[in-house]
Amino acid sequence: MPAPDQPTLERIPSTPPVILPVAGHLHRPQWSVMIPAYNCLGYLGETLASVLAQDPGPAHMQIMVVDDCSTDGDVAALVQTIGKGRVDYYRQATNVGSLRNFETCLNRSVGHWVHILHGDDRVAVGFYAEIESLFRDHPEAGAAFTNTTNLTMGATGEKLMDRPPLVPERGIIKDFLFRIAEGQKLETPSIVVKRSVYEQLGGFFAVHYGEDWEMWVRIAARYPIAYSPRCLAQYRYLNSTSISTRYIKEGQNIRDITKVINIIQQYLPSEHRKELKKQALRHYAGYCMLLADSLYYTDSQACDAQRKGAIGMSKHPAVIYLAFKLYTKHLIQYKEIKRFLKKDSGLNTTQPK
Repeated sequence: MPAPDQPTLERIPSTPPVILPVAGHLHRPQWSVMIPAYNCLGYLGETLASVLAQDPGPAHMQIMVVDDCSTDGDVAALVQTIGKGRVDYYRQATNVGSLRNFETCLNRSVGHWVHILHGDDRVAVGFYAEIESLFRDHPEAGAAFTNTTNLTMGATGEKLMDRPPLVPERGIIKDFLFRIAEGQKLETPSIVVKRSVYEQLGGFFAVHYGEDWEMWVRIAARYPIAYSPRCLAQYRYLNSTSISTRYIKEGQNIRDITKVINIIQQYLPSEHRKELKKQALRHYAGYCMLLADSLYYTDSQACDAQRKGAIGMSKHPAVIYLAFKLYTKHLIQYKEIKRFLKKDSGLNTTQPK
């Protein structure tokens, strides 16, 4: 352990938590794969297996599960069964929330490169080799990431869908700060950050939804970012037990993203802030409106929260058009239900001649 854990004073830090340097007497592997876990026991085995399948050994890679007091089963037993002593396990004394759990992950990491891999996500074989190659080819990079495959559950089981590449060629992404200031371009399991960068910039803070986006913009403002278009990270999209899903239902994602957009303005050149903020608000309003459409038949509360939030973020014509489509769908369904009820009740609404 490189340093004592930070005291838990607030679940959502108002400033970036301090990430302490690794003590000089400790052995430092190249990698730290830190796996924050909370009530994801059904997926954690797959997560661990995906890392162990490409494990270069303890001299080169630290692997640790940091459990935020899960209540869905014996996480320690699962780690022992699958890891067979290879995977370290740490359990928080009390539930501290995702941001403080990330902080613990970072402060307990000892490797030069830190990969935060959520306990319900995976990496494909070749992920660590590709990231190592990116850092070797671009030593100036503060972080490196790959393209992502979305994992979703369909009627016939798990579905995998590769995302379109951000750019076609591997290497340092030109003007990445401006690209990512417009909207999130990556998922946490796809990115590896040099520990020295976290030591300089601090950890995750401010919000529970969008905290990763804020971090990547903060890093991009200070360091070049390397990228590979290969889909080697696997992100479990809208897991029903995740924080993201709950926040979408409550509309908290709208409030958090708006806060993040305001925070990241300080990382941008002043002459670009106004336009990039407008684009970011439009981007997320459109995303939330599409979310509302996808939730229309399954979760009316979440649908309504996303629709109202999207309109509040941006009145761009594209957003208004999506709102109109959603309203039309609602109107058509209402008329169909009304027609069905009249038919089913045997009512004859035809007026006599």
